Amino acid sequence: MRKLGIVALGAAAALTLAGCSTGGGESTSADGGEITVWVVGSDTPKDARAYLKDTFESENDGWTLTVEEKTWADVSDTYAAALQSNDSPDVVEVGNTQTASFADQGLFLPLEDFATDDYLPGLVESATYDGDLYAAPYYAGGRIVFYSEQILGDTAIPTTLDEYVATGKERKTDTLSGIWAPGRDWYNALPYVWSHGGFIAEQDGDTWKAGFSSEGGIEGLTQLQDVYVNASNAAKDGDETDPQVPFCAGEDLFLSAPAWVQWSITAPADAEAPGCPDTYGADLKAFALPGAEAGETAPIFAGGSNVAVATKSANPEQARAALDIMASAGYQDLLAAGGLTPGLTASAANLPDTEIAKAQAVALENSKVTPTTPKWAEVEAAQIIQEALVKIAQGGDVKSIATDLDAQIEEILNS
Repeated sequence: MRKLGIVALGAAAALTLAGCSTGGGESTSADGGEITVWVVGSDTPKDARAYLKDTFESENDGWTLTVEEKTWADVSDTYAAALQSNDSPDVVEVGNTQTASFADQGLFLPLEDFATDDYLPGLVESATYDGDLYAAPYYAGGRIVFYSEQILGDTAIPTTLDEYVATGKERKTDTLSGIWAPGRDWYNALPYVWSHGGFIAEQDGDTWKAGFSSEGGIEGLTQLQDVYVNASNAAKDGDETDPQVPFCAGEDLFLSAPAWVQWSITAPADAEAPGCPDTYGADLKAFALPGAEAGETAPIFAGGSNVAVATKSANPEQARAALDIMASAGYQDLLAAGGLTPGLTASAANLPDTEIAKAQAVALENSKVTPTTPKWAEVEAAQIIQEALVKIAQGGDVKSIATDLDAQIEEILNS
């Protein structure tokens, strides 16, 4: 197996298992066999898939590699079953927030001798469970701040988080949100908590301690409440769905949203979900959310994918070789050229030369993920963070709400 020395930077997802063909359990011999790699959706460019197949087969005489495309829709229902079968695939793409759960079920092999220093730290963290690395960072997605020069006018781009909030408050009117911030959008709440030194939850031995009510957590949530009350016209109990709608109506100065929202904003006027390509989408710009100090970016939530070797792969050595190719500079460069923020930070130099692509890459260099525990899925399902944020947006007592939230999180994580 090759030892990689690669670079790190900082989504959400699943696969259609219907009709999945041969898995890693088939066609194995001392002289060769077949490796099956599952990727999710159409995000992985065709030229990257071809590079993987050609490189693997040229380096492994007698072996063939097949790439199968799945969808995110079935990952929760059938993915685990496929990985437990005797016809398991060899290498799989999986959502970063799902990685710990699959590792906990014993479905992924730990990756020994994989150098993580050059990869997005948020993805590395999401792929690490119980002290071991169970997947390689694949690609990432994160939130950036969109704006239209038509609405920005002479207003300066803020250089710190405090300036960002102050600018949002100054520019807010009855018809314009300085910062679009619906109350249930918890992913956009996290940078405020993290920037002030707060945290979601940390493990001390076998016990999880939640940190929304920590000193930094309270400071961050108090600043966020200022945004909700004095900088935003978004619904206090609203979510992040269709953020392009108020933006295209000219109702936002700053919109913090996933980078892919650019395609919703610039969608043709005759599209099923029209954007505003001829108005506020015509001069669409973006920047990374600034941090506590000038020159820093705020920590953001890193969504995205990892790739792992299935425990039941019949050919784990060849599967690891395929994974190493997917984590290599040659392959990651192709992901970047296709517009995906690569897990390997050095490959970000190959992103399209657009302001939005570069902004996302910069933002993801300082990224974090949710607690790496299989029980985190229960926290998300309970929607207790969203409910707490709505109360804060409505003007409730921040310390009391945060304390109650931490107690609920700890009850779930420590049960």
